[in-house]
Amino acid sequence: MRKALAFSLLAAILGGCASNPADRDIGGTWINQAAIDAASKGGSLREALQANGPNLEWDVNTKAGQARYTNGFENVEGKLVDDQSGTWKVDFYGSSASELRRDGRSLHQAATENEPDQTFEQAKDPAPEGAPLGANFERALYGSYLGGSWKIASGPGEGSTVQFQSDGSVQGLPGADRYALCLAGDCASMSGGNDTIWLQQAGQGNSWVFTRKGKKLDIFQAVNNAHADEMPTLSPGAQQWELVKQ
Repeated sequence: MRKALAFSLLAAILGGCASNPADRDIGGTWINQAAIDAASKGGSLREALQANGPNLEWDVNTKAGQARYTNGFENVEGKLVDDQSGTWKVDFYGSSASELRRDGRSLHQAATENEPDQTFEQAKDPAPEGAPLGANFERALYGSYLGGSWKIASGPGEGSTVQFQSDGSVQGLPGADRYALCLAGDCASMSGGNDTIWLQQAGQGNSWVFTRKGKKLDIFQAVNNAHADEMPTLSPGAQQWELVKQ
């Protein structure tokens, strides 16, 4: 009898641990760290995003019953429903639902007919409060993919040190004070399969094609191969800079 009672108490304790709300809570902002890690190995940004995407960031508000995500092209919002088993369902208006589940410190998005399994993690260096959806992913990507110091090996400003900041600012690159990596959307459609970066100064800028191979970053003028009545298709032209990671 005592053994049965002890077993019942143990089961109740374990059951309580298993259903701990903190273990199921998926509230917060989650970023596609796998895509960032893949890109940061020093290869093609576009290939890393395609292999680990398409979604870049989730913002989940369990109290309000809302969840939204961005794939870099569009922001999608849905209604969040808890099925009490640890899985949360996100119902979107006019499209299929997504299932989210917390796995330790990660957020798992189950595969659907249209999307593969994806895993997200909470940002270690969150974007400022009020930042738009996707800003946390961009901040983490910029810091990891282009962070640190780069030396201009050839091109304007040769010998100078360049620093790309996680907030999208850049120092030491002649003619530029801001930058943005192309992740998805129109810029990707016009890239011709190349990686592109937007460089601007005082609000005026242009797209450039770049290649990243380990510690070497080459930036080229972007040449439009399309006709005037066609969507632009960019390819690398003359090399403008060769940067080497220090």
